[in-house]
Amino acid sequence: MITPKTYTNPRYPYRPAPAGEGRHPVVIVGAGLVGLALAVDLALRSVASVVIDDDDTVSVGSRAICWSKRTLEIFDRLGLGQRLVGKGVTWNLGKVFHRERTLYDFNLLPEAGHSRPAFVNLQQYYVEEWLVARAAELPLIDLRWKHRLAGLSQDAGGVTATVETPDGRYSLGADWLVACDGARSTTRDLLGLAFEGRVFRDRFLIADLLMEADYPAERWFWFDPPFHRGQSVLLHKQADRVWRIDFQLGPDADPEREKDPARVTARLAAMLGPERRFTLEWVSVYSFKCRRLARFRQGRVLFAGDAAHQVSPFGARGGNSGVEDAENLAWKLAALLRGAAPEALLDSYDAERIPAADENILHSTRATDFITPKSLASRAYRDAVLELAAEAPFARALINSGRLSRPASYRDTPLSTPDAAPFAGGLPPGAPALDAPVTTAAGEDWLLRCLGPDFTLLSFDAAASAPPGVALLRVGVDLVDREDLIAQRYGTGSTYLLRPDRHVAARWPRFDAAAVAAALDRAYARP
Repeated sequence: MITPKTYTNPRYPYRPAPAGEGRHPVVIVGAGLVGLALAVDLALRSVASVVIDDDDTVSVGSRAICWSKRTLEIFDRLGLGQRLVGKGVTWNLGKVFHRERTLYDFNLLPEAGHSRPAFVNLQQYYVEEWLVARAAELPLIDLRWKHRLAGLSQDAGGVTATVETPDGRYSLGADWLVACDGARSTTRDLLGLAFEGRVFRDRFLIADLLMEADYPAERWFWFDPPFHRGQSVLLHKQADRVWRIDFQLGPDADPEREKDPARVTARLAAMLGPERRFTLEWVSVYSFKCRRLARFRQGRVLFAGDAAHQVSPFGARGGNSGVEDAENLAWKLAALLRGAAPEALLDSYDAERIPAADENILHSTRATDFITPKSLASRAYRDAVLELAAEAPFARALINSGRLSRPASYRDTPLSTPDAAPFAGGLPPGAPALDAPVTTAAGEDWLLRCLGPDFTLLSFDAAASAPPGVALLRVGVDLVDREDLIAQRYGTGSTYLLRPDRHVAARWPRFDAAAVAAALDRAYARP
């Protein structure tokens, strides 16, 4: 394996389990991106957790690198958003090439009035390291390295995990266990669960390289470039002068042979030119997998991230959707554990995150089928679209080099209250909340950062009032709509009930206290 030159993996100390510990509210298996995000989110909601991991470091290699606007907004709430933006590479623009020519470019965030860009590129190991540091600041998180899940049983009252450590085995009890242990999930194996979906034969090479280059911070994707005929290539800029390049290899490529540094270097030299100097940071070969578990909730065991679903990396849907899983699950577990909601609330985790996974799988499958046609007919169609796209704008919409990650919209969730009457514009129930610049008594700010940790009532009615435990934001009273974007994005005169994960639970053309109370009960899955 090639050792990264720009990053040294930290090694975290092993600590034995405390003697005679009782049962915990939540045990999280896996101290990676999703497990750590979930632990931090739970702690900020006053829920204690134990996080176990069989390793003693963060991810090796850059792994996920593209963090979406939605994920950055989640990390803002967890206390890490600005750190990602400050270190990472901000981008909104992308270009698609066919052979020697540029087909078109695109802007993923063409409008102003958002606190975060469309994407920030940053190596996953930084994000995980900062999540570990954030967890260390929160006393409700017990993070245990070199504690490996070895057995699992559950009943109606809780879960018992058998954990293997350098000092031997011990039992760990929990009300709920969340499996965030990745694509090779031990939890999934212990429960005898299998993925449903497709595994594609085509292989791709990831090469991270250290180099000085004046390429702009944009996403560049080539179909059939002169330096890699008949295949595709993707280029991204990362922090620390590191560049990510993905090469399509075809189904018959030998993974070990393709990872040979001399062979990788030759491919890169053909692309970048013989005069370009670079150093290999990390190399990996992968195949696309688009699949998921039939259910993400298995009794008192819940699955999140790659342990629950897998998608191809084109589109940046893996890491971002895992962080969304964690956010969706955190507020529901917290509400259940403090007695604000019945156990039925956790059933909505499947109802919301399975459709979100299916949408990601659909987009990833379509991208894979376009990038790697499986028949002569599909290849002829793909090539015809590419030929047309340079001159015919309608053909550009048919090109699929990976539809970039977008936040899930929970259109059919049982937690949302449908509109009682036609609503002109605005955000429908289930949609993610949109940001806007505001002014508060403390100064200039952003709407999403003003929302409460639980439910928030956002209203244009100065006389509006919120039920107990619900934060109240009145436009024109508690905050000023500095550029009238709240009015444009939500609708002048409207009232919205926003969930703890910043999705719309309900909306009304005008404030109605009884309707708000009923919508709150529904959003908590109360009978």
